[in-house]
Amino acid sequence: MLICKMLIGDKPKQSMQYFQAVKIGKERASKAQMILFKTAGFSMLTLTTKKIDGKFLPVGEENYAAVIQTKDGFVTILVDGDGYTKAQSKALEKNIALDIFKKIRTSGIEEYSGDRVSIWTESYPTIQNKID
Repeated sequence: MLICKMLIGDKPKQSMQYFQAVKIGKERASKAQMILFKTAGFSMLTLTTKKIDGKFLPVGEENYAAVIQTKDGFVTILVDGDGYTKAQSKALEKNIALDIFKKIRTSGIEEYSGDRVSIWTESYPTIQNKID
């Protein structure tokens, strides 16, 4: 009986909520990955969940495009409305990343309007409008 109470207590319910967020987020991020793959020829799934106010939530359903610069090069990304990266290209030369960004925009996906995005544990400024 003690084991049953342990299995149906509060902690497993919280874990189920987390795993549900992961499942929903993975579906959303996978869709973003396929959009980017069709345009870039390569795409990596990045985040499936985000943590807001101590709660894990799935990444948002919406897709916005942006370009960031990492230590390895320029990366075209798709993010949700809060700037959490769902999919990314590999590190590229500046002009190639911008060409992919333009193709994504032409396909009907809006530009992310925020100044920063989150990818893994890092935060990067968006630069698609700051490049000559």
